[in-house]
Amino acid sequence: MRNILKTVAVAALALAGFSASAQKYNVVDKTIAIVGGESILISDIENEVQRLRASGQSADQKIRCEILEQALTTKLFLMQARVDSLTVNSDNVNNQVNQQIDQYLSYLGGQEKLEEYFGKPMYKIRQDLHKQMEDANLTQQEQGTIADGIAEVTPVDVREYLDTVSADNLPMVPIKYQLSQIAIYPDREAANTAVKERLLSLRERIINGDKFSTLARLYSEDPGSAMRGGELGMASKSMFWGSFSDAAMSLKPGIISQIVETPDGFHLIEVLEKKGDMFNARHILMKPKYTSEDREKAFKTLDSLKTEINNKAVTFKLAANFYSQDPATRTNGGQMADLNTGSSYFEIDQLKPEDYNAIKNLKEGEISEPFESKDNTGRGENDRNSGNVVYKIIKVDKILPAHAATYENDFSQVQSEVKQKRQMKAINDFINEKIKTTYIIIDPMYKDCAFDHEGWDKKFRQ
Repeated sequence: MRNILKTVAVAALALAGFSASAQKYNVVDKTIAIVGGESILISDIENEVQRLRASGQSADQKIRCEILEQALTTKLFLMQARVDSLTVNSDNVNNQVNQQIDQYLSYLGGQEKLEEYFGKPMYKIRQDLHKQMEDANLTQQEQGTIADGIAEVTPVDVREYLDTVSADNLPMVPIKYQLSQIAIYPDREAANTAVKERLLSLRERIINGDKFSTLARLYSEDPGSAMRGGELGMASKSMFWGSFSDAAMSLKPGIISQIVETPDGFHLIEVLEKKGDMFNARHILMKPKYTSEDREKAFKTLDSLKTEINNKAVTFKLAANFYSQDPATRTNGGQMADLNTGSSYFEIDQLKPEDYNAIKNLKEGEISEPFESKDNTGRGENDRNSGNVVYKIIKVDKILPAHAATYENDFSQVQSEVKQKRQMKAINDFINEKIKTTYIIIDPMYKDCAFDHEGWDKKFRQ
């Protein structure tokens, strides 16, 4: 997810000890497993460990065991994918490779450091990564083929599952809420104008000789970069909002941008260095500020509406139609829906924290006090903490208490769970059967690994 505030992690990589290990395996490589007619090398495992660390993840012996088992099962799926004549989705693979390269470049600080870290030129890194992504693509397709072979789960299947599973293992349905809202926005135009005027004043000071870095430390509202004088570090342009990266890539070093707007706020940008599709820039971020008068005015309106609704002078639905400023809900009487599923029911973790805090102690039919929250614009549908400031009241239309799933109330959820269990069993059965019937040898150096599939332990070289 592109987000100017989502700065790349700067924790130091534990390269020293690992580099020695990688060099050792590059010099003395060996086959650690054979699956069918294909080999798995110790360098395959260590290269994957290195890729994980290049993405900021840790890796120990347990991770190496997991990587080996993943490599073993991938070989089994690839063998079957060839039998089934499956082909790679080239567009998906290319996109995945580009995204992974961008992540590496941003984490490690550029192409030169990336090549140094992996000990190979960029074209070779891309080549290796492309092969890995191709294998993953075919593996996913083959797993999908196996899963798709599972028959649809019938009502009889669902009933039988619920009748036979023990009470302790029944699927649990968490508490769910059906909600309606009336939302009022503050005067965003006035707030945007005010923040732009502040940034124009800072821009003029920089042009007249003040240091960008000093003003960034004093005024920028991006805490991650402000302490570094606004510097973001060398990163791929794909890591940022499009309007931000477009402005940065068009600047010459030392030139101060005009005001740039992103969902995070408004920015001044100074580019320090550009290399290909990467750049290092400073920025000053400022966000619109809303006055206490905005809040008081909105709260007064919302409180009056709540009183009128409770006195039955108007329905919540009609009030939402006339007064709510949220275009997504006002036309349907304020009823809220989950952006990802379209469902009118929300689990707790699907609600914005402010919304849940406002309704958590309410009963069905009750309306919250006016409160400040965020709308659904910003960094993405799954980010519950993003969005523009908005003032709300929420009505609890219905509460479904947490309960063990039942046939009558939760048929779709149980049906989905039964099918998923059957699909996972089919995939695991495929792996277990292939382990039995495929020529496999594993080096005993991995005999202490706790593999998920027990059949591997019969394949160690004596």
